[in-house]
Amino acid sequence: MSKSTDPFVLDLKKIREQARQHMDEGPVTSSYTANREVVLKLLNDALATELVCTLRYKRHYFMAKGIHSEAVAEEFAQHASEEQEHADRLAERIVQLGGAPDFAPDGLAARSHSEYKPGADLTDMIRENLVAERIAIDTYREIIRYLGDSDTTTRRIFEEILAVEEEHADDMADLLDQRG
Repeated sequence: MSKSTDPFVLDLKKIREQARQHMDEGPVTSSYTANREVVLKLLNDALATELVCTLRYKRHYFMAKGIHSEAVAEEFAQHASEEQEHADRLAERIVQLGGAPDFAPDGLAARSHSEYKPGADLTDMIRENLVAERIAIDTYREIIRYLGDSDTTTRRIFEEILAVEEEHADDMADLLDQRG
């Protein structure tokens, strides 16, 4: 086990001085190394993705019909709620970083990573939700990779959302398996 030869030392005097500078930037201190404009764009695009997913799951919840539709509809409703929670967390982080969350409906679909597909029947709805979850999984992994250590708070938010998106994809895959 190798240990660093450099001792851990905090320059508290310097940190305290810097904390008093640029206080209007809230939690964004001089140690924040990410490109804030890029991070805000990534967050707003992910916000659009989560809102589109919320809307798609909501539509599927109300449109689910068929012999096994009640259980599937409940799954859609639960996922819609969780996607909305993700959107709220992303919007909150955007504000923390000094940005403005973009809820404008006219550009929502263009900013979203996933598409809004209504689905022709229950199986098609499940399939479209699985595709959307897989898109979110891959795009969020790329964002996590990009953020690295430059913005660990935003990275953790994406990691937590990614874990839920993977659960959603697993749920949709299980539903497809059950339908034959």
